[in-house]
Amino acid sequence: MEKFYLEEHIAKGITHYKNRMEFTKLCELVNIEFMRDWDLGLESMEHIVEIQKKAIIGYENEVHYFRSKIKEYIKGHKAENVIFPSWYKSLDEGIYHENWGLAGIGEWFSPEFSSSSSAKIIGNRIYFLEDGEMILKDQKISKFRREQLIRAFLLLTPDERLDKDFHEIYLLDGSRVTIFRGSLVKDGEDVIIFRRYIIPKYSFEEQAKRKTIPYEAIPLFTDMVALGYNVAFTGAVRTSKTTFLSTWQSYEDQSLEGVMVETDPEIPLHKIMPDAPIIQLLADNEKLLTVTKNILRSDADYIVVAEARDGLALDTALRVASKGTRRMKITFHTKNPLDFCYDVASEIVKTLGGEIHYTANKVASSFDYIFHFIQLKNKSHKRLKSIYEVSFDAENQKISIIEICSYNYSNETWKWTNRINRDKEAAGKQEDALIYEKFSMELKELANG
Repeated sequence: MEKFYLEEHIAKGITHYKNRMEFTKLCELVNIEFMRDWDLGLESMEHIVEIQKKAIIGYENEVHYFRSKIKEYIKGHKAENVIFPSWYKSLDEGIYHENWGLAGIGEWFSPEFSSSSSAKIIGNRIYFLEDGEMILKDQKISKFRREQLIRAFLLLTPDERLDKDFHEIYLLDGSRVTIFRGSLVKDGEDVIIFRRYIIPKYSFEEQAKRKTIPYEAIPLFTDMVALGYNVAFTGAVRTSKTTFLSTWQSYEDQSLEGVMVETDPEIPLHKIMPDAPIIQLLADNEKLLTVTKNILRSDADYIVVAEARDGLALDTALRVASKGTRRMKITFHTKNPLDFCYDVASEIVKTLGGEIHYTANKVASSFDYIFHFIQLKNKSHKRLKSIYEVSFDAENQKISIIEICSYNYSNETWKWTNRINRDKEAAGKQEDALIYEKFSMELKELANG
């Protein structure tokens, strides 16, 4: 066992404390010198404010402006050897983040944490999601810096009022920031949550590599996309629904015209399918009500409703599908996919009125398959839990939801059932008879193991 020397331990602690204080003082000194130069009129005040705003949000040119001047100050004070906190990559980066950047949360945006999908600031504490667990980091962030961050983030949404207790905004890199403060939280325990999608490539192979789906089902899924089945991706929060919708969409025929409706700008279809004629609309509540008629009148080949949260969005999808539009894709929060038709109907009726059984029947006749996703104990691990075929028997006025794929937790495999209803067969053959026959054979082979 290694010997422990108390004196040596105390000496290291004192040295670390002195170095930390030296770094803190250097940050203060650089900040003062920036203010002095600005007071001398070396930059116009309007220009300075604009630089500060853009720098804290992450604009590359403005960040470079600060860091290049910081390097000059460091060199001028011969302070190159000042020890900086370990969560920063360089002295100038540390000074920049402490004074104007993202403070300790800046580390989460570095390449080392590119596989972390979430980070949180709770009070002065900072947490990163690592290997499925929220890890408390060494760095802290003061209330002043938290408020400074919030004000900077809100510059991206000029319509947002600063005095609100809840905000949801998106950064330049697509990360979502959710803010809780004021009367929503305990005193001093305001919350800033960062979330991003970390799938480097939207492909079924990538999903299978992460064990979200089985490799052997990739040809089946590819053919299902080609056959234009209407699909719903369901599950709880953070179960990979949106990621799988994006992946499914990436296999879509790029010559077809599409319309995607989102309440938040989460899915970058212009990057996933840069050559496809897809209209991306951001609409919620009143805005969605305004554009729904235009969507229904459009000659789009398909519609994507990402994060269908309310009755209006769901009704829009349903009305489009009832016109005979194929290739519809939605995500929807539900714990039990067997309740999907009535859960959707309930939201629509609650918002717009109507009869719930009639609406549920319309849901069943509009969708073909439900893909249900779960999150395992390790939060970074997602799984396709089940696939259901959805049908509506008009003659008997009966909804049919049959499981054709189920995940086995014990051995991490999927069990398949060879089941294709007549309406799916007819729709598939109408779209492409050869691909349908291939799809039918693939499902049969999966069921036979």
